[in-house]
Amino acid sequence: MNGTPVLVDSVIIIDHLNGVEAASEFLRSVGPGAHISAITRAEVLTGLDGEVRSAAARMLDLFVFVSIGREIADLAAELRRQHRWKLPDAFQAAAATHLGLKLATRNTDDFNPRRHKFVLVPYRL
Repeated sequence: MNGTPVLVDSVIIIDHLNGVEAASEFLRSVGPGAHISAITRAEVLTGLDGEVRSAAARMLDLFVFVSIGREIADLAAELRRQHRWKLPDAFQAAAATHLGLKLATRNTDDFNPRRHKFVLVPYRL
């Protein structure tokens, strides 16, 4: 998968930090071009303190960072209205689709890959 343009959802990073080998393997496979959004960075760092938080922040710095600008915010509002997604999910979908990336997640409750072609489910637990 190396070189596949993806936006990595928070759940994948959290799985990796919790020692889920499938998540770690997936992150190794996407290589240095993988992206994370401001949403992912905030969600991952929220539950961490001290050196663990610092180490996680350094790991997140290895990804291409996607800011949330006006175009992504407007698209997130539209997607939230259409799909009734929670705001963070709408931002993830908007960032991925706006940038032409696949959204790598295992959140199939909100992002069914059969319905949403921008979704990539790299593994299941």
